[in-house]
Amino acid sequence: MAWSLIFWFVSFCINIALLVLNFYQLLVLTDLEADYLNIYDSSSRINKLVVPEFLVQGLFCSLFLFTGHWFMFLITVPVSCYHINLFLKREHLIDVTEVFKTLKREKYFRFAKLIFYLLLFLVVIFRLTLSAFNALSDEDDVLHLF
Repeated sequence: MAWSLIFWFVSFCINIALLVLNFYQLLVLTDLEADYLNIYDSSSRINKLVVPEFLVQGLFCSLFLFTGHWFMFLITVPVSCYHINLFLKREHLIDVTEVFKTLKREKYFRFAKLIFYLLLFLVVIFRLTLSAFNALSDEDDVLHLF
């Protein structure tokens, strides 16, 4: 049971990282829209985080696959496929010359991913608490045997 607790804690940390990365990108896009940042600065800030976000999401998805959590794997596969599709079509980076054409679309997709990661966060929190409860209750049963 301790491995389950460790697994869900690692999933919790990865989910927090994905939430932070997405929220920061959304914040930079909002600042760009409000003209608090210039185009080059905001594009470079977001483009530095895109590939690490894709890698962390891929790790998150493959972690569920290799540990046999099929339901969670099936939930995270569409976002991973979307990231792979963006990367293969070379649309994953923000172009400085066309940033204002795609600003609303970029904000919309990042907001949708933020909502997705928040819902996933609730599931991971629930499973983490359930694993902690099970680990503690199993530990009490072991202590009563001796």
